Amino acid sequence: MTEGAILNRWRLVLGDPAQSAIPLNGGIELQMDQVLDFLYNREAGQDEHQDMGGSSPSQLTIPQWLQRVRTLFPQQTAQVLERHALDRYQLTELLTDPEILERMEPNQALLETILSLRPQMNGPVLAVARRIIAKVAAELTQKMQVDLRRSLLGRLRRDISSPVPSMRNLDIQKTIRRNLRHYDPENRRIMLENVYFSARVKRFNTWRVIMAVDESGSMADAVIHSAVMAGIFSKMPMIDTRLVIFDTQVVDLSDCAADPVEVLMSVQLGGGTDIARAMDYCQSLIVNPHRTLMILVSDLCEGGSLANLYKICGEILESGAKLAALTALDRNANPMYNRSVGAALAKMGAFVGALTPEQLGDYIGAIMQ
Repeated sequence: MTEGAILNRWRLVLGDPAQSAIPLNGGIELQMDQVLDFLYNREAGQDEHQDMGGSSPSQLTIPQWLQRVRTLFPQQTAQVLERHALDRYQLTELLTDPEILERMEPNQALLETILSLRPQMNGPVLAVARRIIAKVAAELTQKMQVDLRRSLLGRLRRDISSPVPSMRNLDIQKTIRRNLRHYDPENRRIMLENVYFSARVKRFNTWRVIMAVDESGSMADAVIHSAVMAGIFSKMPMIDTRLVIFDTQVVDLSDCAADPVEVLMSVQLGGGTDIARAMDYCQSLIVNPHRTLMILVSDLCEGGSLANLYKICGEILESGAKLAALTALDRNANPMYNRSVGAALAKMGAFVGALTPEQLGDYIGAIMQ
C-alpha cells in the first residue's frame, strides 16, 4: 500500500475535521468521505443536511446514500454501515420506504431490525419485508435442516451398513476389520478396499415438542432460529410440534409453526416478560408427559413471580416431561441470562444452557432414543 493510500485511509477514519491536516487525494475517496460523513457526522451532533466543509459537492438523500454504500464499499462493510444507520442513528427511512428496503441486502441482521420495526410497517413496505423474511428464513432452513434431520431421524445401527457415505456415520471398527487382509507390514499401513458406514434407525414413535419462545428485544437471534427450527420439526413424522411465543401475553402459533415466515410476521419484539404465565399455558399442552419435551427459549429475566415460575417448572418435571431452558439459540450460542434463575431450574433437573441449532438437534435426538 502506498503512502498516499495509507494517508487517505487515515483521513477517512478521522473524518472531515482532519481535512486540513490530511487532505484527501483521489476522486473515489471523496465519494467515500461523503458517504461516511452523511452517517457519522451525527456522532458529533451535526445536522446531516448542513454543509460538510466543502468535501461534498451536494447533499445525499437516503436512497443515494444507500446506493453509494453498495457501490463504494465491500459487502461486509456495507452491511456494517447499514446496521449502524438503523441501530445507532435510527435512520428508519431505510425500512419505511419500500424502494429503499428493496435495495437492502437480505441477511439476518436486517431481519432482526425488520422484526423490531415491523409494527410501524404497512402496505407496500410490509410486502417487501415479508419477501426479505421469506428469503432469509429459506436460507437458514437450507443450512440447518440437513444436520437436524440427521440428528432426529435415527440413531446409528452398527449391525446394518448404509450405502450413503457420511463421515458422521463412518464405522471405523468394521472398516479396519474387513480390510485387515490388505495390511502392508513393510509400510505398516492398511490399504482400504472398502469403507463401511452405519445405517440409522427411523423412529416414528411420536414425541410432542413444545417450544415457548421469549420475544423480548434481547432475544431476536433466538426468535429467528426458533421459528426456523419449529418449521423443520413440523415436517418430521416423529415430532408433534407446538410453538408458543410470549412477552406478558401468550400467543399459540402452533397452527402456523410449519411456516417460519408467518411465525416471524407474528412476532413483536420488546415489552415485558412473564415466563411463568407462558409455562403455565404450555403445561396445559402436555398430553403424554413421558413423551413430551418442553423447550423454553429465554434469557430467564422474569418480570412476574419467580415463586410461581419455579412451582410450574417443578410440576412439569415431576410429571415426567423433559424441560430444557435454552438461554441462547443461535450460531454463536453466546448466553446472556439470569444466572440465579438458571441455577434454580438446573437444580430442579432441567437442562439449562446455550445451544447452536445443531446441538439442539443432537440433544433432542438423544432424548428420543
